Amino acid sequence: MHGLRRDKFLYLLITPGLLFFLIFKYVPMWGVVIAFQDYSPYMGVTGSEWVGFDHFIRFFSNQDFYLLFRNTMAISLLNLMFFFPLPILLSLLLNELRNEVYKKWIQSIVYMPHFLSWVIIAGITFLLLSQSSGIINKMLVSLGAAKYDFLTNENNFWVLLTIQNVWKEAGWGTIIFLAAIAGVDPGLYEAAKMDGAGRVRQAWHVTLPAIRSVIVVLFILKLGHIMDVGFEQVFLMMNGAVSNVADVFETYVYRLGIQQGQFSFSTAVGLFKSVVGFILVIAANKLAKRFGEEGVY
Repeated sequence: MHGLRRDKFLYLLITPGLLFFLIFKYVPMWGVVIAFQDYSPYMGVTGSEWVGFDHFIRFFSNQDFYLLFRNTMAISLLNLMFFFPLPILLSLLLNELRNEVYKKWIQSIVYMPHFLSWVIIAGITFLLLSQSSGIINKMLVSLGAAKYDFLTNENNFWVLLTIQNVWKEAGWGTIIFLAAIAGVDPGLYEAAKMDGAGRVRQAWHVTLPAIRSVIVVLFILKLGHIMDVGFEQVFLMMNGAVSNVADVFETYVYRLGIQQGQFSFSTAVGLFKSVVGFILVIAANKLAKRFGEEGVY
């Protein structure tokens, strides 16, 4: 109680954040019970019939499950392999810039795409890659080459989403890593210089080991969202020609839950995604601790 009275203003500062998570994150969690019901908006949660795991059985036995799982995992793994390391590399490169004014300008430029909505990103993509009026296809025609169907080719879709993610969020992802790099003891760099280490060796043997714990924590948190590939981006880029590789759990839930009103079934799908993410976080955290890292908790 003494600590509460002493730090009352600090607790007051965190109250809005706590209320946000309480109202919008924890209170709505009771709604997952409809995944085990034949939910009817007219009967409500208390009056709807309990059906147990029927919706989960229906979901796992549906042939769409394997297609959705394949597409979701493919997009997530591509982001994990190509998008996750890039902010680390970009942070190391920005850290090597000695001209502060130039460094601030570069940081501002790479941060800017984060503030663009996916609607704008999709619009820019269509303007560049559209087969009929895209700038790149017009350039190909002017050079005597044939037009290329960037947006309606199944082989391009996953790569296109990954490139969009990298362009939009790689710069913003450097913020945490740059903050971690700023906390590295300068004496370590001085010792490395005296041992004859150049810039690259300093980054490899000093900077990366110093921020390893941050990388591990962010990687674990990223695994928790491996089943979330971003509804808005996929929905905007999706078309009939690429639906076989574009349909993911989010678009499936939107179709069945919002458009068709199958609230219980779509909730079961969402709960499955959350359970998978939870298991991956727990497993990755235990593995990190086994290798001597702090982990998330």
